[in-house]
Amino acid sequence: MAAALGAGRVGRSRAAVAQAPSPDIAVAPYRVDTHHHFFPPFYLAEARQQILAAAQGFPQLFEWTPEKAIAELDKNAVATAIVSISTPGIWFGDVAASRKLARRCNEYAAQLAKDHPGRFGFFAAIPLPDPEGSLAEIDYALGTLKADGIGLLSNYGDKWLGDPAYAAAFDELNRRKTVVFVHPAVANCCTTLLPGVQSGLVELLFDSTRTITSLLFSGTLARCSDLQFIFCHGGGALGQMAERISALDYQKALAPRFPNGVMHQLKKLHLDVTNMTSPAGFDAVRDLVGIPNMLLGSDFPYGPLAATINGLARLKLPPEELRAIERDNALRLLPQLRT
Repeated sequence: MAAALGAGRVGRSRAAVAQAPSPDIAVAPYRVDTHHHFFPPFYLAEARQQILAAAQGFPQLFEWTPEKAIAELDKNAVATAIVSISTPGIWFGDVAASRKLARRCNEYAAQLAKDHPGRFGFFAAIPLPDPEGSLAEIDYALGTLKADGIGLLSNYGDKWLGDPAYAAAFDELNRRKTVVFVHPAVANCCTTLLPGVQSGLVELLFDSTRTITSLLFSGTLARCSDLQFIFCHGGGALGQMAERISALDYQKALAPRFPNGVMHQLKKLHLDVTNMTSPAGFDAVRDLVGIPNMLLGSDFPYGPLAATINGLARLKLPPEELRAIERDNALRLLPQLRT
């Protein structure tokens, strides 16, 4: 059955993504949402307490169904959503349990894509703090299930993604030239920094910036140059901090970690525009990576797809730039969507 899950994933709706007319005259779905979450019933049951702690004030997560997700796609002219497991992920410290949960989530996502041809792709979950389990799941998810990439959290138990403990997994993903989607998670160290303020309000964004900096300083971005990273929410505060971080180019001791310079590495990243459609936020992302590396993301079901789509519309971008963000950039990054 496992081999069959990877077959038949691409259908007429995916072909329509590549053939759809420009947004101003399109009727059929054409957008691609690369930041879209799914919540299998068994995941909601097994990780209920962790989800409640991580997702304060979002009861709609427990009402997720494939039918509601598809209705949201249809309402917003989205042809394909690439689904992923959101915070708190699948790693809760138990190796065997995390391996099992990752496998079940990935097989569910593959079946979801098979059951609804063209409407869903998926970024597979792996138990990153478990090196052996991660390598096994990478092989199964990418080789057998034909996942569109791998989905990670920005930190695992206060270890950010540049930590040497994760090097073997990143080297294997680099060998496979994988798309790696990184969703922020509030680190254990930062859950109570601001009394009375929900930790996710600011810490999620800062944690994306922390883990990008970790990947940069560890040399992972330079070493794993065939990886294609997607970071949510515009990379957090990265646009505002990139110039400050790039000042490290002048420190000769650090040069081997980013031999082509800090900005060269940062500009290769792909950033989605979830919560980044205000003029100031959008401009910071565009100034850093440029329109070709910007992607549509919704964070559904945390929020409606229309929030990002309408935010982009208010910016009154040239039609070719809007089309690139909403569709064309994702097709270039994930060419299998064109099939």
